[in-house]
Amino acid sequence: MLLKLWHSRSPRLRKTALSVLSGFATLALAVGLSIGVGAPQAAAAGSLPCDIYATAGTPCVAAHSLVRALYSSYNGSLYQVQRASDSATLNIGLLAAGGYANAAAQDTFCTGTTCIITKIYDQSSRHNDLTVEGAGGAGAADVGAPADALPVTAGGHQVYGLEISAGMGYRDNSTSGVAVNGQAEGMYMVTSGTHVNGSCCFDYGNAETNNQDTGNGHMDAINFGTECWFSPCYGGGPWVQADLENGLFQSDSGYSKNSSNTGTGATPFVTALLKNNGQDHFALKYGNAQSGSLTTTYSGGEPTTSGYSPMHQEGAIVLGTGGDNSNGSIGSFFEGVMTSGIPTDAADNSVQANIVSVGYGASTGSTGSLTPGSEISLRATTSCCTTDYIRHQNNSAVISAITSSSSALDKGDATWIVRKGLANSSCYSFESRNYPGDFLRHYNYQLYRQPMVGTTQFRQDATFCAGTGKSGTGTSFASYNYPTRYLRHYNYNVYIASNGGSNTFDSATSWTDDVSWMVTAPWAP
Repeated sequence: MLLKLWHSRSPRLRKTALSVLSGFATLALAVGLSIGVGAPQAAAAGSLPCDIYATAGTPCVAAHSLVRALYSSYNGSLYQVQRASDSATLNIGLLAAGGYANAAAQDTFCTGTTCIITKIYDQSSRHNDLTVEGAGGAGAADVGAPADALPVTAGGHQVYGLEISAGMGYRDNSTSGVAVNGQAEGMYMVTSGTHVNGSCCFDYGNAETNNQDTGNGHMDAINFGTECWFSPCYGGGPWVQADLENGLFQSDSGYSKNSSNTGTGATPFVTALLKNNGQDHFALKYGNAQSGSLTTTYSGGEPTTSGYSPMHQEGAIVLGTGGDNSNGSIGSFFEGVMTSGIPTDAADNSVQANIVSVGYGASTGSTGSLTPGSEISLRATTSCCTTDYIRHQNNSAVISAITSSSSALDKGDATWIVRKGLANSSCYSFESRNYPGDFLRHYNYQLYRQPMVGTTQFRQDATFCAGTGKSGTGTSFASYNYPTRYLRHYNYNVYIASNGGSNTFDSATSWTDDVSWMVTAPWAP
C-alpha cells in the first residue's frame, strides 16, 4: 500500500506515504537508541542513509553497496560474484534485514578458485543495477573487479569493498528516476584516499547513456582522485570534484577557489558528496568516514563555460570510469547513493553521522595470532633488532624500531591484518591496517606494500606459508611461489631470501635468525 501511495501522482497521497515512512524511521531510530552500543549486530540500528533522505523529501533513486543495506528494511542482494572455475554466479545478500553483507557466503563459494564482481544491485525500488561496463569512446570494454581485493571491517563484520584498478568499471545506461536535462539531484559515495591516482576518471554518478562524450554538462558525477584538471589545485589531493563532462570542477571556474582545500590526504575512508540543482548551483563536500562532520569545499554557481547552466544530464549511472569509459583510474568504493532532488544540509549531516556509526576499518576484535582477521605486528628476533618490526614506508617494507612512544602513523604502518592466503587459503596474506586493500608482496625478491589487482602473479607474490622459526624461535614465512625463500630482514629492508645465494640479501650469516619472526599484538589500536 505504501508503494502505491508513494508512486501516486497525487501530492497529497505522496505526502501521506512520506509521513508514514517518517514515522517508521523515527520508531526505528528510537528502537536503535534503546538497544545502545554493545556487541556487533547483524542488523544496523536506526535509520539508514536512504531512510534519512526519504524522510527529508529527496528519496534515493539508486543505492549501491557491497558492505551493507542502505535502507533499514532492505533484505535483498547486494552484489553478484562469478567464480573462475566454472563461471557459476552467486548473489551475496545480508546477514539480516538492514544489516551487513554475508561475506562468508562469498568466501565459501570462491574457495579454491577466484571470483570477480559482475553486478552491484540497486537497493532502491528503481532497480538501477550496475554491471561490468562495455567499450566506450575512450576505453575498451572493462573487466570485473576481483571480489576479494578489498577486505574491510564494517559494523564489526568482515566484509568486502570494491577495489577498482585501471580497466575496471561498472555502468547502467537504462535507468529509472535518475535526473535528466537539468533536474536536481544529490549523491555521495564512501571511498578511500589511500587507493587513488591522477588518471581519468574514478567517478560515481550521472553519465551519458551511450558511453560517449556528448558534451558539456552531460555528466553530473562525483570524482575522487589526484587529477587536477584546472590549475590551480591546492595541496596534493586527492580531491572531491564534480565531473560535469569535459572537466573536473572544484568551482564555477573549474580551478579551486578554496586554498584551504588541499585534499583528504591518505585518509583510509572518505565520504565524498556532490549535489546539483541542474540550473545554477552545485556544491561539493567531504568528510572522514570514520569520524567527524562534513566540510563544504564549494557551494556556488554552475561552471561559467557554455553548456553547464542548465545541465544536460542523460541519466546513466557510472562507477569507476568517466562518461566515455575513460578507465585509467584506480579507486575504492564501499557504498553510494543518488537522490531525486537536492538533499538538505541537515540530511547530509545525518547521513554522515550514520556512515561514521558503521565503524569502517575498526579493529577486527582479534589480535596477536595467525587467525584470519587477526591484527598483528611482526617483530624481528635477531639480537641486533629485537625492537624492530616490519612496517611499510614509502610503499617499501622495512624494519624499524617501534615503541610505546612512537607516532600513531608509525604504529599503524607496523600493523597488519592477517588474511587467508590470496593464492592458497592454507597460507597467509598480510593486509595493511591503514591502507585498505594493500598487501605485502614481493617483487624482484624485495617486499612492498601494494594494492591487490587480482592477477595470479600478485596473489602468489602476496602469499606466505608459515612454519616453525628456522632459529627455533617464532615463525618463519616461506614465499608461496619461491618456497625455498623466506621473509627476511637485511640491512633494514625486507626480502624473500634463500640461505646462501648470489644476492647480498641471501647471505648465510644470521639467516636463521633474520627469517624468524615473533607474531605479536598489533601496535595500532
